[in-house]
Amino acid sequence: MQSLDVISVNIWQILASLANLVLLFLMVKKFLYKPVKKMLEQRQNTIQSDYDEASEAKEKALAAEKEYAEKLRGAKEEADGVIKSAVNIANEREKEILAQAKLKADGIIRQAESDALLERKKAEEGIKKEIVEVSSLLTEKMLEREVSADDHKHFIDSFIESIGDENAAN
Repeated sequence: MQSLDVISVNIWQILASLANLVLLFLMVKKFLYKPVKKMLEQRQNTIQSDYDEASEAKEKALAAEKEYAEKLRGAKEEADGVIKSAVNIANEREKEILAQAKLKADGIIRQAESDALLERKKAEEGIKKEIVEVSSLLTEKMLEREVSADDHKHFIDSFIESIGDENAAN
């Protein structure tokens, strides 16, 4: 009958095992489950805050990128404006320089024309003096003797030759 004692059910032992099980469950719940659950919640909160910070940082980076792009666009527009302004100033300066050069060239041309006119007048006066001198010489020669048609032609020819020789010498 000993074999029956081994198979028999002892109610006090079952109640003691259940009490041990409940006690073990309560102890595990108090000392293990709650701290682990609290640690997991803290870790979850930390991870969530990291995600939130990363999201905020991404938004700030996108905003900074947009701001940088706008500033870059503004700088390009400003540079284009400066270049256009410089080109306009250069064109205006070019026009001024060309106008001044034209005025100087016109002044030089007027001066050259007036110099040429003065030289022409001097040359005309010189020719007039020569003609007067030659005429006076011719008159002196004519007064010395009577002039025939041949002499007259001879005087004119010699006069023309002497004027040509003097012009060639000058």
